[in-house]
Amino acid sequence: MGRFDFQANDNFMRALKKAKLQTILSKLQMERTELLSFYDVKELVKPKKQTYLGMKAIRVDRIIGSEGRYRDFSKAFLPKKSMLKGRWESISKAHLAMVDLPAISVYKIGDAYFVRDGNHRVSVAKTLGVEFIDADIVELDAEIHLEPGMTDKQLRDKVIAYERKRVFETTSIQNIIDMSSIMFTTPGRYTEMLHHINVHKYYINMGKEKEISFEEAAKSWYKNVYYPIEKAVKDQKLLSKFPGRTSGDLYMWIVKHWNHLKGQSGKNVHPADASKDFAEKNRLTLFRRFRDWVKNLFNRSV
Repeated sequence: MGRFDFQANDNFMRALKKAKLQTILSKLQMERTELLSFYDVKELVKPKKQTYLGMKAIRVDRIIGSEGRYRDFSKAFLPKKSMLKGRWESISKAHLAMVDLPAISVYKIGDAYFVRDGNHRVSVAKTLGVEFIDADIVELDAEIHLEPGMTDKQLRDKVIAYERKRVFETTSIQNIIDMSSIMFTTPGRYTEMLHHINVHKYYINMGKEKEISFEEAAKSWYKNVYYPIEKAVKDQKLLSKFPGRTSGDLYMWIVKHWNHLKGQSGKNVHPADASKDFAEKNRLTLFRRFRDWVKNLFNRSV
């Protein structure tokens, strides 16, 4: 072995062990164990355009995700797999020998970066405490601002807040119905809610000469569809069985189950009965998922 081989091997093994420990701790805390996926984030923030910024030195601690290798590294960019050893160690040795390495290639969204090419170089740089790295940058313009250190939940919350704001601006629905109780914890739900209202509007208009307005449809949807389900959720204390969820979340799940039950029976089903049936079926499903999750967690950590 050369004089840097032992050090490079030691660096990799320490990084691998640290990544495994972080994975176990993250799973116990029900947090994401991987880097952010560029494509997942892009789908959430929906950038409008991209601009080539050229070559610049960027802060390593602002690199939070990857385009294609996000499963190979921990959220701290530590190597998670032994198969990464050869490439990782060769880059580590080059760092120790002060060899100039090619610039990495990244996407920039807000103040955060996602690696297009150079994941191993970033992993080694983070492990060795390197502060800056040369990068070829393509910036994506998005209305939702990303920041280093953002968790999945913080990113989703930003997207959801943006979607709520956009719905208020485009429909003024907050002036039509009480939106204080209609909150969601999943992106895309406000658009889905508008779809529900428009479908409700379609059915009300069937057989009528004069089409009702969106405002009338929204009021009718709230009174005859949303509120009965929300009331059933409160009466049956269902929120206590789904920690971290909202009445709006449960409405979305229950209304789909309600339609399924009506389709199965061919009869009208009361929202309260649909919510009870939904809760019972999901209680068993959640128990099985938790049991399987615990088994998998301990099998992987042994």
